[in-house]
Amino acid sequence: METGTLDLAGGRDATERAPSAVALIGVERRAATVLHADLDAFYASVEQLLDPSLRGKPIAVGGGVVLAASYEAKAFGVRGGMPGREAKQLCPQLIFVGGHFTEYQRLGDAAIAVLNDFTPAVERISIDEAFADVAGSEHLFGSPEAMAREVRRRVRVELGLPISIGIARTKHLAKVASQVAKPDGLLVVDPARELDFLHELPVELLWGVGPATKARLATIGVTRIGELARTPGYSLERILGQAIGSKLGDLAWNRDPRRIVTDRRARSIGAQSALGRKPPTRHVIVPALLHLADRVASRLRAGGRGGRTITVRVRFADFRAITRSITLPVSIAATGMISEVAQDLVRIALADHPGERWITLLAIGVSHLEDQAELQLELPLRSRNDERRSPGSPTGAARWVADRAVDAIRERFGRDAVGYGAAALEAPRSVPDAFRELAERSL
Repeated sequence: METGTLDLAGGRDATERAPSAVALIGVERRAATVLHADLDAFYASVEQLLDPSLRGKPIAVGGGVVLAASYEAKAFGVRGGMPGREAKQLCPQLIFVGGHFTEYQRLGDAAIAVLNDFTPAVERISIDEAFADVAGSEHLFGSPEAMAREVRRRVRVELGLPISIGIARTKHLAKVASQVAKPDGLLVVDPARELDFLHELPVELLWGVGPATKARLATIGVTRIGELARTPGYSLERILGQAIGSKLGDLAWNRDPRRIVTDRRARSIGAQSALGRKPPTRHVIVPALLHLADRVASRLRAGGRGGRTITVRVRFADFRAITRSITLPVSIAATGMISEVAQDLVRIALADHPGERWITLLAIGVSHLEDQAELQLELPLRSRNDERRSPGSPTGAARWVADRAVDAIRERFGRDAVGYGAAALEAPRSVPDAFRELAERSL
């Protein structure tokens, strides 16, 4: 197997390398036992696997919105979340394909199962990526590098898909390494040279740095991780807030004490919807929130759980976002209740910003989750004003029965078989719910 020389700033090979090449940073790997495995351009790669005539061509999954793009399309600047018209302008030869969502789930499960053959310490974080700690498996399968090579070989041979793997001491650095190794590569980070490797990379490779955070950091001249590491904490906290500034400061020095968690249950659950550029009117907000509440509540009920804290997020046209939340005395999992609470919170948020004429995104999150397998009826002591949002009231119980009936119909006939009022009657969505659900962790 050939070894390529990596340009640490961009994650591209400085020399030509074979698709299965491995890049090594240093030679000492005894403590680097955390793997981050990430299937490359997963949705697009699956489509090219299912239809070999698409291989080597720029393709995009989706239509009105690009859900995912192949590497051939990314070379033209096509990215996920981009409007289809804009993507076509960037790449006139772009081929749009529909999504095979059941195949995404099947192949994603099969790829993660390969990791499980080497270690039980596997933490899946999405449909197409997972962490694994192989420290206890070296006496059986050899070095972490040898195991990663075999995982990549099996995923390629058994499933026909490319997968990149990063190996490091910490979860964060392993994830960074897998991104640098893409496409279709393997990168081992020597513990003795971690900061040499990390500090030369662009700041957007840090976990949690998106376009907005990247832009804020650029205002103080921070474009690389090393520059962020050398920035005083008070400066980061001033432009990013205390929590995010402190977190990014730690990650820039590779301070990440997290361990692999194999039996994690979600501590919160959420969904969001990009709206384009819409006025903050009732006919925009109510259907969008009902649709989001439906997605969140159905997952809560499927997991036998409810939540007490409801949080909404509203993003304006200039990409500023605000949140509002409330903690209820009892946990809820009814679609209508979550939607109504969210509507109240959005109204409060908009009332605090009366000058805003456009909104571009709405999101609902539910936290403080509790097991809620069965509905507990209440004595009729509450006021009528509380009844609609009290799960154990007659009205709340009726809502629960209706929701469970909807769940049963969808389980038998599919999610599109039945819906909720305005959310079901609005215009078809550019991003199918089946695609969204693949990215949402199960409870």
